[in-house]
Amino acid sequence: MASSNHSSVAEFTLQSFSENPQVQIFLFSLFLGLFIVAFTGNSVIVIVISLNPGLHTPMYFFLINLAFLDVLSASTVVPKLLQNLMTKNTISYGGCIAQIYFLTWCLAAEVLVFTAMAYDRYVAICQPLHYSTIMNKAACCLIASAVWAISGTNTTIHIILTVRLSFCGPNVIDHFFCEIPPLLPLSCSSTYVNNVMVIMADMFFAIFNFLLILVSYGFIISSILKIRTKEGKKRAFSTCSSHLIVVAMYYCPIIYIYIVPGLNPKRSKLAGVLYTMLSPTLNPLIYTLRNKEVKMALGKLFPFFRN
Repeated sequence: MASSNHSSVAEFTLQSFSENPQVQIFLFSLFLGLFIVAFTGNSVIVIVISLNPGLHTPMYFFLINLAFLDVLSASTVVPKLLQNLMTKNTISYGGCIAQIYFLTWCLAAEVLVFTAMAYDRYVAICQPLHYSTIMNKAACCLIASAVWAISGTNTTIHIILTVRLSFCGPNVIDHFFCEIPPLLPLSCSSTYVNNVMVIMADMFFAIFNFLLILVSYGFIISSILKIRTKEGKKRAFSTCSSHLIVVAMYYCPIIYIYIVPGLNPKRSKLAGVLYTMLSPTLNPLIYTLRNKEVKMALGKLFPFFRN
């Protein structure tokens, strides 16, 4: 039996989207463009909110966390993908473990941030008189700390369990980046505990948190419908619509890739593109284009945004 703490595989081969050089050049240009927009857009969000005292509210505090996670998740996957599109599709064992660590941490933390943002909107709309008391600075810092601590602990457990596995061949990961589900079938040692932990993590981060968001928005919609004026309903819904769009855009591929059994590898890659590249790219655009306060703050810092 192979040693549980030794891996004979020095590197893994990642499956590219296509072997056609012209297609690879097109994909390189596309993914580079998405990465630049994601990195720039989310960095601008962090800078604008940090430098504008009028945006120092709980909603924008969590948005900064989300923007930072988007930058980190895109930076974990895209640079290596771009390199592989121009060279051979390989990644070292250590690089693969590092990619799994940071990406898993980001994905779990983003899910928790979405839940925190949903709770913030619930308190703001359903308990407006107590909002400043409930969502005070200390509470927001505590929630953010819990988000990072819980997601970090989850990631550390998965990494400890993963590095204990033996990989003695084959070494072809049927994905364009390293992730736990496509990596486990390559192990030549038992992955029972790993699979159990993956299922438990999926149940908590994907399903349980998604249900919490649905419950929160159930109460929010119920409260909005009780508002008598049309303008009041529109204003209340406008504060939630951006969050709802981002949550739907993020959760659909996550549930699709992790929860749906027997997922086709090509569809798995498409879902991976959605939550590692497209979602980080669109998030800052959604929050800026649909938010007057952010657009006004952008106009103050960058005059060319005023138009």
